[in-house]
Amino acid sequence: MTRFACPTIQKILFLSSICLFTSVQALRAQADSADDPKLTEIYDASLEPKVVTPGAKCGGAPSDAIILFDGKNQDEWVSARDGKTPSDWVISQGLLTVNKHAGSIETKRVFTNYQLHIEWRVPKTITGEGQARGNSGVFMASTGPGDQGYELQVLDCYNNKTYVNGQTAAVYKQSIPLANACLPPGEWQTYDIIWTAPVFHADGSVASPARVTAFHNGVLVQNNFSLQGVTRYRGKPYYQAHGPSPIKLQSHGDKSEPISFRNIWVRPL
Repeated sequence: MTRFACPTIQKILFLSSICLFTSVQALRAQADSADDPKLTEIYDASLEPKVVTPGAKCGGAPSDAIILFDGKNQDEWVSARDGKTPSDWVISQGLLTVNKHAGSIETKRVFTNYQLHIEWRVPKTITGEGQARGNSGVFMASTGPGDQGYELQVLDCYNNKTYVNGQTAAVYKQSIPLANACLPPGEWQTYDIIWTAPVFHADGSVASPARVTAFHNGVLVQNNFSLQGVTRYRGKPYYQAHGPSPIKLQSHGDKSEPISFRNIWVRPL
């Protein structure tokens, strides 16, 4: 076996081994520290989510929701024709039914981003076909009189055919629904909608488009879809800068029996 005659070399090797051992131990301790789960845990009272009590039943309003219709009155609604005249739809047995002579209605309040729950029913005695069968709409933001805004279609498409980008749960003429989840006429149906309003630059150009996620009777029908602009019966969609907007319910001009709504609430986000 070879022996180092020089004690200096032996001392250097000894000290080097100690340094190497110390470095390995330090790296090992650093790795153990990095694996400490507490390093990725956030304890900050200012960031704690607010407490929200869920609704007592399926579709029931959470504790922080704004009740838009609870079967008693139309205090939260006005005519969409002028935004001022009180709504003149029909309340009977806790239901809000379209008055086709009065036109569409919209909320007194304006909203930007929100979660909306709304229940609707096509009459069991509904007549007509295609677009003339239980036609209405939820305008997620009303941007002007008439039918100007961004519409999620309401229609009876239970065994009723129409153009697919205009059927129930379509973003009207922009996005075909991912499924047809319609129930038969006479049964209550639900929309649960997550709306993200468009954002505009100071010059009116689009900074980010409107987006919508929607569930129809618990089935995902629109998945974070980016709208191309307002929904239009004729012509292509476009954007025109606007701020917070009302939510509008449509009174369609067809001659079929009017539909009814109930249990409408919204959570601004």
